[in-house]
Amino acid sequence: MNLSRPTQTLLHTTRPRVLPISLSRAYATAPKAARLNVPTDFSTTPLLHHTSTSALAQSELPAPLKRSSKTTRLALHEAVNSALRHALATDERVLVFGEDIAFGGVFRCSAGLATEYGTARVFNTPLTEQGIAGFAIGVAAQGLKPVAEIQFADYVYPAFDQLVNEAAKMRYRAGKTGMGCGGLVVRMPCGGVGHGALYHTQSPESLFTHIPGLRVVIPRSPFQAKGLLLAAIACNDPVIFMEPKILYRAAREEVPVEAYELPLSVAEVLKPGTSCTVISYGTPLYTASAAIKAIEAEMDDVSIELIDLRTIYPWDRKTILDSVNKTGRAVVVHESMVNAGVGAEVAATIQEKCFLKLEAPVQRVAGWTTHTGLAYEKFTLPDVVRIYDAIKASLKY
Repeated sequence: MNLSRPTQTLLHTTRPRVLPISLSRAYATAPKAARLNVPTDFSTTPLLHHTSTSALAQSELPAPLKRSSKTTRLALHEAVNSALRHALATDERVLVFGEDIAFGGVFRCSAGLATEYGTARVFNTPLTEQGIAGFAIGVAAQGLKPVAEIQFADYVYPAFDQLVNEAAKMRYRAGKTGMGCGGLVVRMPCGGVGHGALYHTQSPESLFTHIPGLRVVIPRSPFQAKGLLLAAIACNDPVIFMEPKILYRAAREEVPVEAYELPLSVAEVLKPGTSCTVISYGTPLYTASAAIKAIEAEMDDVSIELIDLRTIYPWDRKTILDSVNKTGRAVVVHESMVNAGVGAEVAATIQEKCFLKLEAPVQRVAGWTTHTGLAYEKFTLPDVVRIYDAIKASLKY
């Protein structure tokens, strides 16, 4: 190397390679010829109720409702609205509030509620997540049933102290006095939407699963959202209710017109199988379902069980362990980061309780441990190919 050559000259002669505009992509998309990573066809996915008969046959619905109720096609944001509307109509203790709630909210989940039930019960708050949570805890302690909205889960962190140190601990601190904040529900949109970048893509659910005293619920569909939200409002524990925002308008599903509750802390077996157990919740269930369909079409004598946790804390250990003891293999999928995620807890429990029945190591497929930049969202979050590869690796181990 010629040390006398100016460094400036070296810098100027090294030019980055620039792709022609026609060959570059401004953001992450699936290739046109993709076989696995294709958009979810919500009109045919088996994870939704496409007919009234299917919806009313759901085993967890009460028998009288199955006989008498009709259904209507709702998107997830409309199902949330339907649950809130019923709660407000049937219990004067219910309050609904948050940033822009009186106007219907950013995703229109509370549209029309302030007009129908008045601004004393459905109202806007200042832009202060800590204040929203603190106020909600206070009115819940006085016997009301607040449903507070944090506009995006990405902004829940200022409220974390209130939820962890006040809401979760209140009943424990109060001993036999009866004081608590049961009836408190904190709703928040979460997860990727394709263009959310750093501050509208986060899935912080695992932070709350470390806190005894809180329940954490994530619905996958309109049918589930209505039933689980009504159960959360009726629950005597404070509930963190996280709604995958990409699903708000992704599809419509047949949902009973009447009110109903679905059980908290009970997982649902969406598809039975004997070869491998896939465990997930929220949006990744749809990509997991697509991966399972592809593998079962390619491999003979393979049937894969798919389970929706629904409540990720306290989660349904029995359903998961019974399934893995049967199949001998497990893959856990979630959108939030893999480090210290929900999958880590599920995988550790499976290893501890099912060790002698396991035929392969437990696989985890999750978001990479990085911040989600706009251009890399689809590369960061788990897709069909990654789930497909994990299941196949487990089956071939």
